[in-house]
Amino acid sequence: MPIKVFNTLGRKLEIFQPLQRDLVKMYVCGPTVQDVAHLGHARTYIAFDAIVRFLEYYGYRVFYVRNITDVGHLREETGEDRVIEGARREKLQPMELVDKYMFSFFQDMDALGIRRPNIQPRASMHILDMIEMIKGLIEKGHAYVVDGNVYFDVSTFPDYGKLSGIKYEDLIKHRIEPDPRKRNPADFALWKKAERGYLLKWNSPWGEGFPGWHIECCVMVMKYLGEQIDIHGGGQELILPHHENEIAQAEAYTGKKPFVKYWLHTGFLTINGEKMSKSLGNFISIKDALKKYEADVIRMFILSAHYRSQIDYNEESLRQAEINLTRIRETLDKLHELIEEAKPGGKSPPEIENARKSFIEAMEDDFNTPRALAEIRRLVRAANSYLTTQSRPEVETLKAYYNEILELSRTLGLLQDYMPKKSGYPA
Repeated sequence: MPIKVFNTLGRKLEIFQPLQRDLVKMYVCGPTVQDVAHLGHARTYIAFDAIVRFLEYYGYRVFYVRNITDVGHLREETGEDRVIEGARREKLQPMELVDKYMFSFFQDMDALGIRRPNIQPRASMHILDMIEMIKGLIEKGHAYVVDGNVYFDVSTFPDYGKLSGIKYEDLIKHRIEPDPRKRNPADFALWKKAERGYLLKWNSPWGEGFPGWHIECCVMVMKYLGEQIDIHGGGQELILPHHENEIAQAEAYTGKKPFVKYWLHTGFLTINGEKMSKSLGNFISIKDALKKYEADVIRMFILSAHYRSQIDYNEESLRQAEINLTRIRETLDKLHELIEEAKPGGKSPPEIENARKSFIEAMEDDFNTPRALAEIRRLVRAANSYLTTQSRPEVETLKAYYNEILELSRTLGLLQDYMPKKSGYPA
C-alpha cells in the first residue's frame, strides 16, 4: 500500500506522491536560538528525523532543510525580538547569544541521535534575499509601505486561511493588536522599521529595519528547495499565523499553487497537561533530560506517541520506554552471543517477513511510530520464543532475527550506537 499522510491543508489523509518521482523536498521550521532547547523541540525534531529515515528506507532520496531563526521573531506580548531580549538577559551582543545557543542546539540534536539536515540556513544570512522578495510583493500589489514598514495586504490573497481554516472575521481577533498604519487589521509585517539604537537592523529600500519572521522561512524554502516543495513541517502552534502567512507570501509572489503539497504538524509535549514552553517557564531542557535518561530512552518515549498527538511528560512513561529498550538490547545481546556457537543452517523465519511487512504498513499509515514500535517488540518476542524452544539454534536464523531487529530499530533512529556486549560478529 502507498504511504498516506495527514495533510493539515485539507485536514485529511492523502496518498503521498512527491512532486518528483524519487525525491522528497522537505523543510521543517527550526528553533529561535534565544535559550537552551527543551524537550518540546526534541519532540518535533525526533518525529521528523524518524520520518526522514523511513522515507529513505522506503527508497526515496530526501533533501531536508531546517532553519535557524536568529532575527525577527518578536515576542507577542511585548513586540521585542526574542534574541535581543535574551542578549540583554545574558549581557551579550545579540549574535554572541545566537552563536552560543545555536551551537548548543546542534550539540543537543547530535546527542539525541538526530541526523543533521542537508542544510541549516540562518535567517540573518538571507536578508538580501528577503528584501528582493518583499520588493517583488510590492510590485505585484500584495504589499505596501508605511513609514518604513512593509505590510502584506491580506485582502489581495483570497485563499488566506486555507491552512488553518480560520475565517477573516475571526482572523482580525487572532493575535493582532490594532495598528492604524495597516490597511486591514489582519495585515502582517514583511519588514519592520528599526527605531534609533535598535541592535539588529539592516539597510533596505525602505530605511533601516529588519525582516518579519514569516518572510524568513518562505525565502529560505524557495532558495534551497524551489518554489514548490513536498513537505513542510513544524509544531502545531505554527499553523497560524506563521505557516498561513508563508503560504500567502509564497503563492502571491510566485503565482504557483500549492507552495507546499503536504503540511505536517506535531502535537504538543505537555507537562501536567500544559504545553511545554520557555514563555510558561515549565520546560525541561534537553541537556537536563539527558543527565537523567539516555538518548534512546527519550527517543523511544517520544516515538511511543503518534507525531500528531499530544504527549505528556511523566516519569512512568519514560521508565516504560527504558524497559522496552532494555528488552530489545538484551535480546540482541543473546542472539549475538549464540551466533558463534550455533549449528550451521537455518533460514529467515516467516515471523521476520511478517514483522517487516507490518512495520512498513504502520509507517505507511501517516508514520505511525507507536504501531511500528509494537512490531519491533513483537519480533523481539518471536526471537526469544525461538531461543527458548531450540536447544541448539541455527546460525542463519539467529542472524536473520538479529539483523532485522537492528535494522527496523535504526529505521526509527534507535540503537544507532548499539554494540553487542560480546563483539565479533559483523552485523
